[in-house]
Order: sequence, then C-alpha cells, then structure tokens
Amino acid sequence: MIAITIAAIAKLKSIQVDHPEDPIVRVSVRDLDESRLSFNIMLEATTQPDDDVQEVDGLTIAVDRRSAPRMEGVTVDYTEAGGFRFLHDGEGRSRPLLTIPTLN
Repeated sequence: MIAITIAAIAKLKSIQVDHPEDPIVRVSVRDLDESRLSFNIMLEATTQPDDDVQEVDGLTIAVDRRSAPRMEGVTVDYTEAGGFRFLHDGEGRSRPLLTIPTLN
C-alpha cells in the first residue's frame, strides 16, 4: 500500500481538470541501474487488467503488478518548489496524508 499526501491529491486533481479524457493516475517504479530507481506518475484513459486499482478522495490510482510490491511504504508528496516526490518508509509520514487502500 502506498500513501499520498493531501498536497499531492490536490495537485493531481488540478492536473486532471485539463485532461478529462485521462482520469486514471498511473504510478510506477523502474530500475535505472543497480542503485537508482525511476518513479513515474502518468495520466491514462483506462486501467490494465493486471493493475492494482485504488481509490482515494475521488482519484483512481493504478499501479502495475510489477511496481506494486516496490511501492509498499512509499509516500507520494507534492510541493510547488520540488514537484512530486516519492518518499520512502518514515520519511514522509509526518506530512498530512491519506492512505490508499487496495481494492483488488
């Protein structure tokens, strides 16, 4: 399960206003090399059959099965100065957040 801060939810909702044809927020993680990861947030039109689909405060979040285990303990945050950030373990837990329960 990932968590998402209230600030990140607000920013994602504001972005979706300009992209009503892409209501799904996809979050994924990939290896860049043996010591670096790449986290991504994209808007898409539909979910995929193997996605973990989660609802939080009116947002539909899709995480592909390959990324889902690696997103455990990750908090998605947003600040105007830094943009979206993916915080690990307790790093983001002091921020106001909403936990995203898995629906599948």
